Amino acid sequence: MKRREFLQLSLISTSGFLLLGENGWAAKAVGDDKNRKRLVVVFLRGAVDGLNVVVPYGEAAYYTARPTIAIPRPSDTGGALILDRQFALHPVLFSLMPLWEKGTLAFVHASGSPDSSRSHFDAQDYMETATPGLKTTPDGWLNRLVEVLPGTRSATEAISVGPTLPRILSGRAAATNFALGKAATQPMPLDRPEMEEAFDQLYKGNDPLSIAYREGQSSRKKLLSELTEEMTQADKGAPSPVGFADQARKLGRLIGRDATIKVAFLALGGWDTHINQGSIAGQLSNRLKALGTTLAAFAQALGPAYADTVILLMSEFGRTVHENGNTGTDHGHGNVMWVMGGNVRGGKIYGQWPGLSGNDLYEGRDLAITTDFRAVIGAVVESQFGLTSAQLDKVIPRAPKPSREMREMMRA
Repeated sequence: MKRREFLQLSLISTSGFLLLGENGWAAKAVGDDKNRKRLVVVFLRGAVDGLNVVVPYGEAAYYTARPTIAIPRPSDTGGALILDRQFALHPVLFSLMPLWEKGTLAFVHASGSPDSSRSHFDAQDYMETATPGLKTTPDGWLNRLVEVLPGTRSATEAISVGPTLPRILSGRAAATNFALGKAATQPMPLDRPEMEEAFDQLYKGNDPLSIAYREGQSSRKKLLSELTEEMTQADKGAPSPVGFADQARKLGRLIGRDATIKVAFLALGGWDTHINQGSIAGQLSNRLKALGTTLAAFAQALGPAYADTVILLMSEFGRTVHENGNTGTDHGHGNVMWVMGGNVRGGKIYGQWPGLSGNDLYEGRDLAITTDFRAVIGAVVESQFGLTSAQLDKVIPRAPKPSREMREMMRA
């Protein structure tokens, strides 16, 4: 069944049914499938700053590199939430600490794609196809996963929240996408300060100062427009996590009730923080707080199904170790992946930490990658769905096998 056959999908959350009006097909919310295992992938489009998510507070180099945007040490006012002797969590993610303490939330630091691209579009494509450096891959790894899963194919076996079917779910297996809420498709308006009009009136003459003001404003607007366009394009239409918690609850209840759903995908945007990133308050902080609330709401809405669900968060790459002249961060390399759910041995930071000093940095500027993102995916899907080596090769071809540590992260 092809994607065009599902364009009239409507979500009836109160009745517990998914209806496809074009063909009159319906899937009951409570299925007979005994295998209730499922995987939810959340893509943070725009390259989230993993160093300010899981903070290496034990490294002095972190604070030297980020004089204004570093997250304070756990012992300081407004400090990060301690995870272990080396790492701490951004304080606005407090809503996720119960999951960490219960051992169902883990992080894999210094992880990412071996490809060195700092292009949002290429890097996102490589992570969604799981073939870094190869642009000709015809399908996404989540679609390939659906193909190798046993059982009868269902139109709701793979679902995506968003206006269009994402790259990760493109392929031969049927996949359904739908929007949750009006905010999912509305563009964010540019912020235009009221003071601008007053200054325009003040400097509307032909004197040198007025001319210089107008030329400066024109140049500034052009540069900001180009940067804003890049940041918006990096989101690929993904909504901001701000205000998304209610929609996450709806999605969680749907997945919790419908046994036919095996994989789900959700993208959230707004992580391209070149300007005014902020520390414990500001642009990144606002989005992280909303993300934490969204994930906590989603986990709670899953109910008992949380025990059979793994939620994997990924982003195309990290950000530079040093903050830039606009108190933001630029496109980097290594990042942190999040893994949560009932099948996760959480309460631990996984991966080999490379350090942030001198020669430890990738190309002298970025967190180095010590764990290939495909090894994390491989460990998750292998454990969650009991894949054989042959099946895993079909899902993630030519990828490094999951390490012993990555396998230990998942409960057999």
